[in-house]
Amino acid sequence: MAEVLSIAIFETLPGSQDEALATMRALGALMAEKKYSRDHVYRDPESGRHLLLRYWRSAETRREAHEDPQVHAFWIRLSKLIQTHTVYEKLDEVSEPAQGHGA
Repeated sequence: MAEVLSIAIFETLPGSQDEALATMRALGALMAEKKYSRDHVYRDPESGRHLLLRYWRSAETRREAHEDPQVHAFWIRLSKLIQTHTVYEKLDEVSEPAQGHGA
């Protein structure tokens, strides 16, 4: 079962940063609890934009999450707190993962 990487680039709406990030953390906890994905959120200090890296457990768990009412409730809430700029739903790896240190 291969993980599927998705990336979303977003920024919080004015005055909503704390609530948006708390909601994103709660969504990440739900996704982990249901074994859908593992999420990592980063912030670019220069632009203020955030980058969400979501490692779906599999294509099947991604489909399950898209049908889950609890997940949808978080996405609806987030739509009022953030502006999403770009979403990459599925990325193909083009490089081989590192196999260790040194040769």
